[in-house]
Amino acid sequence: MIQGNIEGIREAALSFLNALFEIKLDKDRFVSRDILLPLAEISAKINREISVSMDRRGHVTEISVGDDRTASLPVIAADGDKLSGIRIFHTHPNGDSRLSDVDVSALLKLKLDAMAAVGVNDEGKITGISVGFCERRGENFSCRLTRSLSLSQAENLDFLRILEELDAPSGKKGFTTEREQEAAVLVGIENEGMLDELEELAKACGIRTAGRFLQKRSKPDNVTFLGSGKARELSLYKQVQKADLVIFDDELSGIQARNLEAILGCRVIDRTVLILEIFARRAVTREGKIQVRLAELKYSGAKLIGAGVSMSRAGFGIRGGAGETKLETDRRRIRDEINALRKELQEIQKTRALRREKRDRSGVSRIALVGYTNAGKSTLRNLLTREYPADCSAKGSEAFAEDMLFATLDTTTRSIALPSRRILSVTDTVGFIRKLPHDLVEAFKSTLDEVSYADLLVHVVDGESGEIPEEVKAVEAVLAELSADTKPTVLALNKIDKMTPEKISAVKEAFGRYNIVEISAKQNKGVDSLLKAIEALLPQKTKRENYRIPYGETALVAYLHRNAIVENEEFEEAGVFLSCVVGPEVSGKMERFRVENAKKNEKN
Repeated sequence: MIQGNIEGIREAALSFLNALFEIKLDKDRFVSRDILLPLAEISAKINREISVSMDRRGHVTEISVGDDRTASLPVIAADGDKLSGIRIFHTHPNGDSRLSDVDVSALLKLKLDAMAAVGVNDEGKITGISVGFCERRGENFSCRLTRSLSLSQAENLDFLRILEELDAPSGKKGFTTEREQEAAVLVGIENEGMLDELEELAKACGIRTAGRFLQKRSKPDNVTFLGSGKARELSLYKQVQKADLVIFDDELSGIQARNLEAILGCRVIDRTVLILEIFARRAVTREGKIQVRLAELKYSGAKLIGAGVSMSRAGFGIRGGAGETKLETDRRRIRDEINALRKELQEIQKTRALRREKRDRSGVSRIALVGYTNAGKSTLRNLLTREYPADCSAKGSEAFAEDMLFATLDTTTRSIALPSRRILSVTDTVGFIRKLPHDLVEAFKSTLDEVSYADLLVHVVDGESGEIPEEVKAVEAVLAELSADTKPTVLALNKIDKMTPEKISAVKEAFGRYNIVEISAKQNKGVDSLLKAIEALLPQKTKRENYRIPYGETALVAYLHRNAIVENEEFEEAGVFLSCVVGPEVSGKMERFRVENAKKNEKN
């Protein structure tokens, strides 16, 4: 039975749609032109969306007819961590074949095998087909999208192989989507140097730069950002460069993006979308994924402007009330998801707060590594934990460190021991960048709070960069947003092996307000000097003490394990002997059990 709004549809069209239930595709075929061509023709004639659901046996399971912008999706019960076994094709009678954020959200929520959008023009011709697949990443799924495909390309998709590779527990095994091979034109206002960084961001998303387009103007145009004449010039340039994507270095409003897409005839995104995509790909922990998703939802919610190319044509159908517009439905869905994610994030923050409280009681000083993305923070963190491990430090894996933007997103904290045997905790934080989206900073506040609670900051600077002043200012701006710009700071000038003496002198002159130490984290140079500078600025909050706890009061042994750093523990006749690093609170409470080193082996 056909679902939805079938009023006014001719009997011949309804007969064809009903006949689809009798079709059976070979299980390795993704779709057939025998289905899509008549479907596109009917959709154009009635100017309504049509959604067709199909299972893995090649049977059509549900057909729904909507209006010109919306078609209901089937109610599918997601079975744990398994894909639903259902793929959905829905037509777009205005010719746009792209999947929107809401389409992608439906793909992931229903755990569909695939979601395909079929663009249909006024003549009933297919303008393109975009497909989204669920890709397994650990216990979760993310979305993998193709570029706009022709009907022949869609028919020839190796559907079963794609499913096998993307749904494998180990994650991606070599399947490369069309989107990863996209070529983009980068667009900026005046400063071409900023496009160098934009190109690196695009590269991090697997996008090739086909060309650059600069516009000289004092402020962006409210309608098309560039101005109508320059936008048409960009359209011609994009065609000459054979690009299928245009990326703007500045944030676009919803109206600007929609107007540009109409002029350029391709997808248009901005720097913020690019950064959000990188964060979504790199986030590993549940907390990181929630934070990225929150930023994406806030950004998407701000861009909703009504029925345009950025809006979904495939809504959920069962949640909207009478008279409720698609725009209102999307806004409510985003609000609901934001609230749910915030609650989950609060629970994770409670656990983080408990760990922070334990470190507070132990009195261990905390330092945070901050800096521009790809400055070498993770490399320095790995060096410190490898060469200066605290005896009590749990052995953990090294942070991922590669020559790429935002190589690591998830904050990690480890203990190290200075040459003086003083214990410190070192936190590696997410890298900063110019024009870092405010929503992203807000979403990552719980992670970046580690910066706010640190006793000292180590600001790692990429000495190889050609824009050190701008990058330092960008980091300072984010620190100011976190109210951490007044903390004691050591500026670690990294990669000095790649700097000339003249450049080093220029940096020291420009940033004389900092205590500057020259290092090379990769070659382990200057790190001793860095640790001396750190120790000189940190207040001494801990001391080493020895305690002997009688067996009748072993609850205090557990107390020390919870609130101090236990470096050594031995079981003697008179009780448990412990060597600990303690803070003032623990020291006062345990004073009556304190013993000197010389008394360690005495039997009471």
